[in-house]
Amino acid sequence: MIHKQRVLDSFLEYVQIDSETGNEKAMAERMTEELRALGGVVSTDSAGEAVGSNGFNVYARFEGTLPGEVLLYAAHMDTVKPGCGVKPVIRDGIIYSSGDTILGGDDKSGIAGIIEAIRSIKEEGTPHRTFEVAFTISEEGGLRGAKNLDYSRIRAKYGIALDSSGEVGKIITQAPGQIKIHADVIGKTAHAGIAPEQGISAIQAAASGVARMKLLRIDEETTANIGVFKAEYATNIVPDRVSILAETRSRNLDKLNAQAKHMVDCLQAGCDEYGATLDCRCETNYVSYHLADDHPLVSELSGAIRSMGIEPLITSTGGGSDTNIFNLNGIDSVVLATGMSKVHTTNEFIKVEQLERTAELLYRLMTTAN
Repeated sequence: MIHKQRVLDSFLEYVQIDSETGNEKAMAERMTEELRALGGVVSTDSAGEAVGSNGFNVYARFEGTLPGEVLLYAAHMDTVKPGCGVKPVIRDGIIYSSGDTILGGDDKSGIAGIIEAIRSIKEEGTPHRTFEVAFTISEEGGLRGAKNLDYSRIRAKYGIALDSSGEVGKIITQAPGQIKIHADVIGKTAHAGIAPEQGISAIQAAASGVARMKLLRIDEETTANIGVFKAEYATNIVPDRVSILAETRSRNLDKLNAQAKHMVDCLQAGCDEYGATLDCRCETNYVSYHLADDHPLVSELSGAIRSMGIEPLITSTGGGSDTNIFNLNGIDSVVLATGMSKVHTTNEFIKVEQLERTAELLYRLMTTAN
């Protein structure tokens, strides 16, 4: 079985390797070395060139002797900012950062669990199923590492991403798609004190458009938000351009498209009202997925979780992950929780016990015939 101190030590080492999005090289090199040392057939790619990173995706395959569906175990190597110079601190069985950075459990808790499960198997010589591993770059920057994976290298038809907050036992089987809206509202500049009537205020037109929108929680499946509303002018200038970046998410494709259209239509109406022009582009960042509760992968995961004395929680999420891209590429996939909490903040933490349980669950999955 797993070595509890070792999985903790590995996690503490990993979070101290700087790997903010775009700077994953050191982490990718470390994972390449470790997977090779464990006997995997390892390869890397040039995805970093496509996404503006100095890193690369890492692939590994471990041939086994036990029967069962080949599973892909995945985690991302990048972290959000501030993620450099992490100094982990353990208090009362809980790991924190020193308070001026994130911790990096998102997603190095998943990586530590995968590596420890494989180490334990190899150390003990335990028979295992054939399985594959993918460690990706630039997940936090828009799932770009997963979008640039070479899927011809992956033969698994089922996948698991270790990449969710919540305690071990949570299975995310449903997640939304996302459309990003890039819009410029173009007006006409003029002197605001001498001849304001000769101008067209882009701010006024854009504000009118945003005011018409249904935003935030639309329904149980759909959300929408304006993230950027940017115009920076002197107060004596009628502003002639506003840049807007917005998003909508939904687990229902028709609702997703309808909400995006609604937001664009509202911006157009605001422009029409004040005589401005709209330059707008909608980008589908990722699509939704939904695996049924009785899907073979979900059933297998539920059984493995119950074997640990934990009742599985099958649920949905409002966030995207590499899993959205795996499903789009024909790999039926879900997300598992690793126990991380308050991710993307300097208050992030994870219980040592949750690291251990993540590794134990993966060990059971890898060593159980199916």
